[in-house]
Amino acid sequence: MTGRCVVEEERRVRANAREYNEKFQYASNCIKTSKYNIVTFLPVNLFEQFQEVANTYFLFLLILQLIPQISSLSWFTTIVPLVLVLTITAVKDATDDYFRHKSDNQVNNRQSQVLIGGVLRQEQWMNVRVGDIIKLENNQFVAADLLLLSSSEPHGLCYIETAELDGETNMKVRQAIPVTAELGDTSQLACFDGEVICEPPNNKLDKFGGTLYWKDNKYPLSNQNMLLRGCVLRNTEWCFGLVIFAGPDTKLMQNSGRTKFKRTSIDRLMNTLVLWIFGFLVCMGVILAIGNAIWEHEVGVCFQIYLPWDEGVHSAFFSGFLSFWSYIIILNTVVPISLYVSVEVIRLGHSYFINWDKKMYCAKRRTPAEARTTTLNEELGQVEYIFSDKTGTLTQNIMVFSKCSVNGHSYGDVQDMLGHKAELGERPEPVDFSFNPLADPRFQFWDPSLLEAVKLGDLHVHEFFRLLSLCHTVMSEEKSEGELLYKAQSPDEGALVTAARNFGFVFRSRTPKTITVQELGQAITYQLLAILDFNNIRKRMSVIVRSPEGKIRLYCKGADTILLERLHPLNQELTSITTDHLNEYAGEGLRTLVLAYRDLEESYYKDWSERLHRAGSVPEAREDHLARLYDEVEHDMMLLGATAIEDKLQQGVPETIAILTLANIKIWVLTGDKQETAVNIGYSCKMLTDDMTEVFVVTGHTVLEVREELRKAREKMMDASRSVCNGFSYQEKLSSKLTSVLEAIAGEYALVINGHSLAHALEADMEVEFLETACACKAVICCRVTPLQKAQVVELVKKYKKAVTLAIGDGANDVSMIKTAHIGVGISGQEGIQAVLASDYSFSQFKFLQRLLLVHGRWSYLRMCKFLCYFFYKNFAFTMVHFWFGFFCGFSAQTVYDQYFITLYNIVYTSLPVLAMGVFDQDVPEQRSMEYPKLYEPGQLNLLFNKREFFICIAQGIYTSILMFFIPYGVFADATRDDGAQLADYQSFAVTVATSLVIVVSVQIGLDTGFWTAINHFFIWGSLAAYFTILFTMHSDGLFRMFPNQFRFVGNAQNTLAQPTVWLTIALTAVVCIVPVVAFRFLKLDLKPELSDTVRYTQLVRKKQKTQHRCMRNAGRAGSRRSGYAFSHQEGFGELIMSGKNMRLSSLALSSFAPRPSASWIDTLRKKKGGEGSGAGSPSGAADKTLRV
Repeated sequence: MTGRCVVEEERRVRANAREYNEKFQYASNCIKTSKYNIVTFLPVNLFEQFQEVANTYFLFLLILQLIPQISSLSWFTTIVPLVLVLTITAVKDATDDYFRHKSDNQVNNRQSQVLIGGVLRQEQWMNVRVGDIIKLENNQFVAADLLLLSSSEPHGLCYIETAELDGETNMKVRQAIPVTAELGDTSQLACFDGEVICEPPNNKLDKFGGTLYWKDNKYPLSNQNMLLRGCVLRNTEWCFGLVIFAGPDTKLMQNSGRTKFKRTSIDRLMNTLVLWIFGFLVCMGVILAIGNAIWEHEVGVCFQIYLPWDEGVHSAFFSGFLSFWSYIIILNTVVPISLYVSVEVIRLGHSYFINWDKKMYCAKRRTPAEARTTTLNEELGQVEYIFSDKTGTLTQNIMVFSKCSVNGHSYGDVQDMLGHKAELGERPEPVDFSFNPLADPRFQFWDPSLLEAVKLGDLHVHEFFRLLSLCHTVMSEEKSEGELLYKAQSPDEGALVTAARNFGFVFRSRTPKTITVQELGQAITYQLLAILDFNNIRKRMSVIVRSPEGKIRLYCKGADTILLERLHPLNQELTSITTDHLNEYAGEGLRTLVLAYRDLEESYYKDWSERLHRAGSVPEAREDHLARLYDEVEHDMMLLGATAIEDKLQQGVPETIAILTLANIKIWVLTGDKQETAVNIGYSCKMLTDDMTEVFVVTGHTVLEVREELRKAREKMMDASRSVCNGFSYQEKLSSKLTSVLEAIAGEYALVINGHSLAHALEADMEVEFLETACACKAVICCRVTPLQKAQVVELVKKYKKAVTLAIGDGANDVSMIKTAHIGVGISGQEGIQAVLASDYSFSQFKFLQRLLLVHGRWSYLRMCKFLCYFFYKNFAFTMVHFWFGFFCGFSAQTVYDQYFITLYNIVYTSLPVLAMGVFDQDVPEQRSMEYPKLYEPGQLNLLFNKREFFICIAQGIYTSILMFFIPYGVFADATRDDGAQLADYQSFAVTVATSLVIVVSVQIGLDTGFWTAINHFFIWGSLAAYFTILFTMHSDGLFRMFPNQFRFVGNAQNTLAQPTVWLTIALTAVVCIVPVVAFRFLKLDLKPELSDTVRYTQLVRKKQKTQHRCMRNAGRAGSRRSGYAFSHQEGFGELIMSGKNMRLSSLALSSFAPRPSASWIDTLRKKKGGEGSGAGSPSGAADKTLRV
């Protein structure tokens, strides 16, 4: 927002006064996520590209090559590949930005109705201004952050869905303040000139503070009066709102985070290595320049007659100075620009493999996986931390009534003919509800005995479903006769009311004072006397109703830990049986509720009702008074039973989390949902288990409380660790990896922290303590977090752990987290496409993450590392020959090879084989990558390409160059041709060395290739054939006749390669270069095999023995009682219903795995790295070879 240079302290907005509001220079409603425009693209993009060290380096070389006094190579050898690289990158960046522009335009050009001059006009979103009054209609997106003025609903109510903001798909209620709620038509609103003074733009989604000044009165404003951009208006015909924040000032955009340019760790390492290589290049140049100066001073001066100095060279020192720059140009091929072209091609190939993977294609949604960037593929093989949203990412956000316990009898388990529990695949047909014309056809239940109990008139079952049909805050809309649509504030309640509906107890409609239920075909209207609303402390809700017979009864449903304490002593035996059922349900990860009732005497109810009325009118401590009265009446209840709801996980989530955990990937869940919801899902997807030593819950509201809770958690972990290890002192990690012995603790722990506590934990003086505690835990769940807090948690781990992070989510509330992480993954789900648009990779189901990381990510990392190792090797072997030759040519910057070989070496002779390896290579098949998650750990430890591996590669390259030069040199010193003539001449030597080089590097690429395809064969042998074809062509008569000045050495290749001595020399050179490599690899394979070697060997043995694969066993866990009461429920809905404010005037209906021993070799390497401890190592080396995880 240009023009705003002063930090905004408060915002003043006057309705219908554009001129007044414009003097504050507030942001317009136009959003911009793109980086370039037509004018800035070229300069900005080139500036970004030349921030790459390599591009700057090659530009510098190009400038040198344009100086004739020092250039011994043509300028086109550098400018062509440099322009190619810059162009390819620019096209890719332009394409990405084009789609960002397209997305921005799509949003900015949405239409909105703006009240201008007393008339509603259609305006584009980007033309909406602060202070405008706009009209929204049902199912429309909110265009900006609005103060709700009035709506079509009574009392200025409206209903919104906030999935784009917080990921929750349940409905929320907003209400206009009474003074504006009556402004229902445009003429009244056109005269409205109220002024709002409020807080400045911020990212707090759940808070808003301000005051409306109008007609000499002031009215307080809160978040309940606000409609935020990104929300969708639901079940409300229309509403009017005053724009308070627009465009980048809206809370949605304030939480979106900035687009960050992402680089892989290999990119950063390559930048460092390029600087090192440049330093090495300068050192070689200095050595050869000094040699040139000495040679010219001592020897060259004697040969001035036929070896005169070039024009302008008057001293040996100046000759050495020019020689330095000449050698910089000649030796620059240690890092050719073709390296960067090849890297981009390989990454592009890996991206297409992800896009084309049929096993990551969702047929149901017709959605393939998509690599939306090509620059991060190999980093997928190095992920250590995954940050996941819950709703819509781990779960489908679909609640299903799964099981229930009624009067000590459990329903929901399906039994086969033998009376055993049927497996999932053996389920018979679902229960037939055709007897009930009002049944929801989408509802399925598998135990027919429950329906039989209903039909047989079981009073307990009838009362059970009567409670479910009465005790709720659901709204019902009957669009046509018999077509019911329930609008539940939480999906849990919707599932329970739908279950009662299908079993014959159909909730039809409600008024502020009645509830109408159709019980087994008979319509019955109950008088609604009171709703005792849910809140997080009570963890229960109750209704008090009067039946047509005049009987007053309280129905209550709530968390088992709360309700079981409030039962009448007569329920002891039933309580014991029901508790066993609850444990069984919780063991299966189901969300449980306990149901109970109590009959009330008329006299008692009257007295209690009067006291309730008095308490409700007391302004001071109203909540405390009500809570005491609620507590009084909810006692001595009779137990009816329990329900078990399945919050449907996405398919394959528990298995995926278990496999990723075995790969030493830590998974943190960051969700906007409540603690109970998140914890239950944690158990469902096996992140949390009863085998864990302890689950720490941090709920402190102050800095001191949070610090104390974190301290106690660390102390417990340390005490347990000391007791297990009997005083064994763990070696501390390196400070760069957050010095902490906590990471080597014994036992498994989990941490659950609430959003308000997290806000304190993320403060600068406590963030390290929080991170220490969290990283010592196997699982971390952060609840009720804002989008910005999600990003802050990711940034915290990035800052201190130096580990690769991945964030995965499906809603707009996940965008900030996705942009902050090293890798962002978007789930194309129920909550729009904001997350997908901001992501680096996208697919439709969480389970595909396993394949993305363990197969595509691991392979991409492996291929890129092998490619880089080989590339540096072959180029050092190629280039260092010039260095050795310098000592025998008077340091004159004479090249060993002709310039056409130098130009074609990296473009033709050696480019395609290494590209084929970089694109297609595999160490083990994809099935083994999934079966053996430990194979993923070398990428996390960065073992396959690091500074040590780089030095090994260049050492091998230098060793090869020495043999490549000195063996032919030694042979040619005394060798003769078949006719007795001297064999040694410059061109024959050049052909011999070049041929040896091409053969040796071709054999080396064959040894490095682990997975042979027809393409590998074609490229390797084809490159060799291309070399000999071009070689003989360049030394042919035809080219000499056409270009006599360019191709002078006619027939040299034919004559040289016709000599047996030359071929023996080439063979000797190849053998001496390759045999040590082969010997070393055989010894390494035998003495210290890697896990991938062991897996390959195991597979060979299995094939020979034709043994069957062992299947993974599903580890069960003991049950525990977990309450899942109304996880997405909000306080206050009951009071709203009783007041009648939300009733339409026209209609009363409203629309695991067991703990594992770690492979000791991985533990050793991890300790060397100073990284994350993965638990106690296996004491036996043999265990590493036989371990199957």
